[in-house]
Amino acid sequence: MGDMLQALKMSVAVLGVGAFAVGTIAPAEAACQLIKATHSAGSKAEAARSSQALVLQSAANLRRAKRWAYVTLYAYRVKGDPFWKAVRPAGVPRQAQLKPDIVTSRFYTTCFTGVVVPFVCTTGSSVCGQ
Repeated sequence: MGDMLQALKMSVAVLGVGAFAVGTIAPAEAACQLIKATHSAGSKAEAARSSQALVLQSAANLRRAKRWAYVTLYAYRVKGDPFWKAVRPAGVPRQAQLKPDIVTSRFYTTCFTGVVVPFVCTTGSSVCGQ
């Protein structure tokens, strides 16, 4: 009976250590990266759509490069990113900003009037994948 009790205690101890070891192995953590894209067009709506499409394209490229099974995009507020930084070294002036910003669950898009083009939009997303 003593040997059987000893074997039972040993089995429980081994199972307990095994369960503890398995419990400490965590799944891979998601990693996130900021992506922003700027595009211009003849209308605010088209510039916004185009900058959002560029973010989607960049997210797909990032997914492939990181070998992630999937990505999820979350809106991330970014400042307008003018093409002509020599003309607008301090960024987009307040009077050039076109409000309201376009915010969805996946994109934060801010638009402004361009120097050489009528409309420019910059979209920001935090792209998380695993």
